[in-house]
Amino acid sequence: MKALLLIDIQHDFLPGGSLAVPGGHEILPLVNQLQPNYELVAATQDWHPANHQSFASQHPGHAVFSQISLHGLPQTLWPDHCVQGTPGAEFSAQLHQHRIEAIFRKGTSPEIDSYSGFYDNGHRKSTGLADYLRGRGVHEVHLCGLAADYCVFYSALDALQEGFAVVFLEEATRAISAEGYARARQQLEQRGARFSTT
Repeated sequence: MKALLLIDIQHDFLPGGSLAVPGGHEILPLVNQLQPNYELVAATQDWHPANHQSFASQHPGHAVFSQISLHGLPQTLWPDHCVQGTPGAEFSAQLHQHRIEAIFRKGTSPEIDSYSGFYDNGHRKSTGLADYLRGRGVHEVHLCGLAADYCVFYSALDALQEGFAVVFLEEATRAISAEGYARARQQLEQRGARFSTT
């Protein structure tokens, strides 16, 4: 079975949000159009505590988007975003949610970031997404959402590592930077991911 994974289609990643992805809102009609084509639709949701250590606000003297080492891992410092229980963490009001069977929240530990829907950035804890998909008989995942060069990319990488066939739905994603996405795409292609523009 094929599953559609909706990655982080939340207000803070859309225009007006604290970490808006350029053109992020443009994917919503296509994402809604795609959902009925799949037996299974699941979603990921960035869900950070207010004191999350990936936030620049937690590191006085460090600028937003600067790089630090956080508990042994490289970390980009982000604007505060997708804080638990805030409007910015909610899914877009334009996103059709009635076909979403399960939501996997990530980035819940203040000590470590989590770009992927499957694991935190250190692969120390699983979200349970891979086991859920296997339990539902899924062998192939199609990914869309935000952002193509971060959370969609790392989710695709982990899906491949977990043994799923991966299709990256390019028209239903948007990237923070074109350069970052070009690097991400090359890595995914080398690992066997397929790319679809339909």
